[in-house]
Amino acid sequence: MRTSEKPAVNTAGLSGPASRKLPVPPRERKPALAALALLLILGGALATTLLVLRSGDRVSAIRIVQQIGAGQRFTPQALEEVQIADTGIAYVSWSQRQKVLGSFAAVTILPGTLLTSDMGVDASEELGPGKAVVGLALKPGQMPQGLEKGDRVQVVYVPGDEGEGRVLAQSALVHGVGEKGGVTVIVEAQVSPVVLQYASSGQIAVAELPGAR
Repeated sequence: MRTSEKPAVNTAGLSGPASRKLPVPPRERKPALAALALLLILGGALATTLLVLRSGDRVSAIRIVQQIGAGQRFTPQALEEVQIADTGIAYVSWSQRQKVLGSFAAVTILPGTLLTSDMGVDASEELGPGKAVVGLALKPGQMPQGLEKGDRVQVVYVPGDEGEGRVLAQSALVHGVGEKGGVTVIVEAQVSPVVLQYASSGQIAVAELPGAR
């Protein structure tokens, strides 16, 4: 009895469908996210460009380096030139400094302030008609420490034991402060003779009015 044998089949050289890999499905594309990423990149580049261009757009301005009291004239020592970014604010240009030096402060201006046109006036009410500038030689105890130009003070008559004191000027503007106790104040012209009379005999003192400008 003969056993039937099937010949072995060689599959090493198959090139048909059985030897091929299964196809990989293509990745799903998200065009909306790609477009958003592109917009963000372009927007960032545009913002950076504008920032660089803007930072180079600078103007010359005037900065106050010494306190100037209301009604006082601007001085060359109180001004300095600075370069600032052009923010659209109407700062006074350094090229206008000569005009500034011929004007007066409309308000008390502190050091570090960038000057604007509304901070100055052509004529000072403090130094106008009816006003007088008087100098006072004061001793320690007759004036507060730290008094500065632009402060407001009361000018007081202090007779000592001879009588009661009284206020001669309610709100005088300090026009200048010397190194050795000398103080210059602006008072009404009608009281200036009395102030000078008492000042000559050492019967004048000044009291600071904090917050008064």
